[in-house]
Amino acid sequence: MSRNPKSPAAAIPASIRDRSIVLVGLMGSGKSTIGRRLAQRLGMRFADADDEIERAAGMTISDIFSRFGEAHFRDGERRVIARLLAEKPMVLATGGGAFINEETRALILKDSVCVWLDADIPTLVERVGRRSHRPLLKDRDPGEVLRELAAVRNPIYAEAPLRVSSASTPHDHTVRAILEALSKWEDPLWKR
Repeated sequence: MSRNPKSPAAAIPASIRDRSIVLVGLMGSGKSTIGRRLAQRLGMRFADADDEIERAAGMTISDIFSRFGEAHFRDGERRVIARLLAEKPMVLATGGGAFINEETRALILKDSVCVWLDADIPTLVERVGRRSHRPLLKDRDPGEVLRELAAVRNPIYAEAPLRVSSASTPHDHTVRAILEALSKWEDPLWKR
C-alpha cells in the first residue's frame, strides 16, 4: 500500500478494506488491468474470475462456451465467484456477464464493495480489438455486439453502488478515481 498519507488509498476506511472489491462492467472496460493496479495500491490480493474459472475447469472459457453453453458457464462462474468472495478480501475482476446473473449479482452486492467500470463504446471497441479470445465477439462486429450488450447490461451494472468512468486515459487515472470513490463511500448496510 502507498505510504503517502495524502494518497487516496490511505483514506479508505477499514470497513471497506475488510471486504473484497469487485469490478464489474462490459468486456474491455479494463477490469483486469485496472484491478491488478488497484490491488497493488491497496496491498490486497488480485484475482481474475475468468482465470480462476479456466483453472477450475481445466479449459478455456471459449471451450466451455462451445462445449457446454453459456448457462453451464454462468453456473460455474457463480460458484467460483462465491468461493473467491469467501476467501480473504481481494480485488476481484469479473467477466462482463457475471453481474448480469441474478444470483451472482446478489452475492457480489451482499459480500463486497462493487464498482462498475463504465466505458464508452469507442473505447471498448478499441480495447477488445487487441485480443481475440472473447466468445461473444466470435464472427461478429465488436461495435454492434458492445452496443447490444450495453443496452441490456448497463441498467444492471447501474445497481453497483460505485460507478467510475474507465476512459481512454492512462489506467492509473481510473485507479485513482476508484480510490477516491472508495474513500468517500459509506455503505449504509455495512453499519449494522
